[in-house]
Amino acid sequence: MVAELFENMMHSTPQGMVGVSLIFIYFVIIVSTAFYRIKKGDHLDHH
Repeated sequence: MVAELFENMMHSTPQGMVGVSLIFIYFVIIVSTAFYRIKKGDHLDHH
């Protein structure tokens, strides 16, 4: 999936490159936030 995004990015306009970059950054933020919460144990705290 990521390889396909980068391949499409190489063939696209500057606007397309910015869009793919923003999607990628957003994805990284979501994943890192999820790992942080799992490590912290927030998901186990159901009060």
